[in-house]
Amino acid sequence: MTDDSEQRQLRVSKLEALKAAGENPFAVERYDRTHLANDVRAHYDSLQGQSVRIAGRMLQPPRLMGKAAFVELTDDSGKMQIYVRRDDVGSDAYERFKDFDYGDILGAEGEVFTTRTGEISVHVRNLVLLAKCLRPLPVGKQYDGDHTNSLGDIEQRYRMRYVDLLVNPEAREVLVKRSLAVREMRRFLDGRGFLEVETPVLQAVAGGAAARPFMTHHNALDFDFKLRISLELYLKRLTVGGLERVYEIGRVFRNEGVSTRHSPEFSMMELYQAYANLEDIMELVEEFFVAVNCAVNGSTRFDCKLRGAAGEMQTKEIDLGVRPWRRLAMLDGIREYASVEAGELRDIASARAACERVGVPADRENTVGGIIEKLHERFTQPNLIEPTFITDFPVETSPLAKHRQDDPTLARRFEIYIGTQELGNAFSEINDPFDQRARFEDQLGQRAAGDDEAHPMDEDYIRALEYGMPPTGGLGIGVDRMVMLLTGAASIRDVVLFPLLRPER
Repeated sequence: MTDDSEQRQLRVSKLEALKAAGENPFAVERYDRTHLANDVRAHYDSLQGQSVRIAGRMLQPPRLMGKAAFVELTDDSGKMQIYVRRDDVGSDAYERFKDFDYGDILGAEGEVFTTRTGEISVHVRNLVLLAKCLRPLPVGKQYDGDHTNSLGDIEQRYRMRYVDLLVNPEAREVLVKRSLAVREMRRFLDGRGFLEVETPVLQAVAGGAAARPFMTHHNALDFDFKLRISLELYLKRLTVGGLERVYEIGRVFRNEGVSTRHSPEFSMMELYQAYANLEDIMELVEEFFVAVNCAVNGSTRFDCKLRGAAGEMQTKEIDLGVRPWRRLAMLDGIREYASVEAGELRDIASARAACERVGVPADRENTVGGIIEKLHERFTQPNLIEPTFITDFPVETSPLAKHRQDDPTLARRFEIYIGTQELGNAFSEINDPFDQRARFEDQLGQRAAGDDEAHPMDEDYIRALEYGMPPTGGLGIGVDRMVMLLTGAASIRDVVLFPLLRPER
């Protein structure tokens, strides 16, 4: 059994022999296909006996049978079997074909027919090598949803995504579904009068979320900029500027840890709708998720992958079309699932005592709001399987959301939960510049107390609010997490074409 380096050298030798014979496959600039594989299959009745030109990659070695051979070509639409016979293509061409390797890219011209076993095929009259595969493709066991495949370890799959897409159809399907989801997001929002925009990636003040930014230096301006951690504040500047419905789908960057659900570089969809409140955004979210899931999975339902108490994977069907989704106030959820009453969470001392009683460390939390969210994540979130809006967040952790008029300690904010996972965040946005300044100043106090993810002061944003922003509802959805949920992907890296990895040594 030759290793990869020996196989590569064998393939390079074959390429050199072809070039010496005046047949360099890399010199071919174009191949005029008439049909894709699935087109031939779909229109077999009208194409039977007709000549077609197809092209694709051999993902298995040819099945040689003396003076004839069968091989499958795979293109972007699917697979098509071709039948190559020495008497039809000529002795020299057939001998060259026998020397082709799996992974090579071929063009084939011939008539459409059905084999004795009933398989639609192309009887080849002319065969062209269009590109030589110089490295052997993995063969054998394919991707099985548990990160085990012929590529080797999981990091190889992500690092060599171009090979992963070739040999793992399940991985390819997930990534294609991601594109379908993003396309449907745009169609849905465009159809409701939203305008797609682009906002700066390099920012002097990186705001809109609680996160540490990446830093970069601009040589010409001699200034240290930050990569954006959110899309929010510039989109709301546009709302001030009279663009009443705006959205952006873009990459954001947070200098944080890596896990199956966290990536330092990820995609967000954020939208802002003037003259709308939190309840309007809830209705939009329900319609939005139904539309995207129908585009990805063909219905309002999908199979949600959940981890059981013993660590085993379970599947539960969820119907996003059952509306309205559940609304649950955060403190009500904590009372229901943690048996902690709202009265125990009025001040920092009693809140820490409540945490100690239920076994949650809270000595690093400096605010009651931070402790409330910690209790929510520990006890309530694991029970949120059906689509749920968690409402009434603490004001301390919601520096950009209006507070409730009847209770200034609670914010007009919700998060979206499905299958125990948080998928998005929405506010009735603050449009009072004095209130916003006070919130930012409170955040500066939290930063001084040791919270390096507290929101910075943004004087230009406050200046924008002073020109007047209408009442506005805002929404942010993590695109990668939503695609994970709808496709059953186990890791955020499975739904990103080229995830961030440590450089190869």
